[in-house]
Amino acid sequence: MIPIRNIYYMLAYAFQVLHEQGYKDVAAEDFRNTAELLAAILCKGVSVQIKRGLCRQYITKEEPLASPRGKLEIGESIKTQVLRKKQLVCAYDEFSVNAYTNRIIKTTMAVLLRADITKARKKEIRKLLVFFDGVDTLDAHNINWNIQYDRNNQTYRMIIEICRFVLKGLLQTTADGSTRIMDYADDMTMAKLYEKFILGYYQREHPDIRAYSPQIAWQVTDGYRTLLPTMQSDIVLSNKKTGKTLIIDAKFYTHNMQMKAPYMTQTLHSGNLYQIFTYVKNWDAAPGETVAGMLLYAKTDDAVQPDGDYQMSGNQISVKTLDMNCEFAVIAGQLDTIAERVR
Repeated sequence: MIPIRNIYYMLAYAFQVLHEQGYKDVAAEDFRNTAELLAAILCKGVSVQIKRGLCRQYITKEEPLASPRGKLEIGESIKTQVLRKKQLVCAYDEFSVNAYTNRIIKTTMAVLLRADITKARKKEIRKLLVFFDGVDTLDAHNINWNIQYDRNNQTYRMIIEICRFVLKGLLQTTADGSTRIMDYADDMTMAKLYEKFILGYYQREHPDIRAYSPQIAWQVTDGYRTLLPTMQSDIVLSNKKTGKTLIIDAKFYTHNMQMKAPYMTQTLHSGNLYQIFTYVKNWDAAPGETVAGMLLYAKTDDAVQPDGDYQMSGNQISVKTLDMNCEFAVIAGQLDTIAERVR
């Protein structure tokens, strides 16, 4: 189990904006569950956004009007018989606060009001909801998260990601079809956060090393790549001065080892090992560049944890764990030690 405080640090590195001055009061709070933490971050982010101004977009409205406006819908006017009232159905664009991003935020805040959070936090959410009076809500289980960001809504990026974390990671459908908020996010959501956290940590704390997540091209000899799957790395640490590159694949599982029949012995996840080996062998290394790979698992409570360094076909492949159930200074020390491998 990852302490709530460390989940905040993970979010802070995944979304660098949380390092800004305005969020320091959130960082100083103690939280009893993940929902409380995310509600606090969302409230702070939405408050800041309200001061900047909520995003507006042109929304097409269609309604009967006595004074024509926009495009006249003659067929719809006849069908609905509004002509008897001396009206016409008109379709027009309205510059509205009912933007899709605002709908996501309002939906998330409404969900959090049903969560196990403090009365004070719920009161804070209700105050913010006043500013969303003209905004519709959405089906929390059927939201399009493919948001296109530009300079007008760039400040929404972190807020929407927090909303996604709440609705996809904490919202659970029960047997009777109702919904409830879980205390902790599901493994799939935590796995993505774990990956983003590690990348964000290296980008912020080790600026002398290039930390990024590039796609790795298949090293085919005939140039024919049709139907080959995309190789998307999680984290790559590259140091041009030393010519060292470390490809890290972040793994967040309930169990970090697999059981093999017939004697039920524990071994490394074979698929994970094949994956990181493939990444390393297909890396387009520059002359003199040393390339290594690492599977970095989040440590679990299991007695046996993966730990080893292997020399495979001229490259080092390591399997390590990152203990997230400790003081953050210790977590940072573990990550710093890994960074030393490219120095």
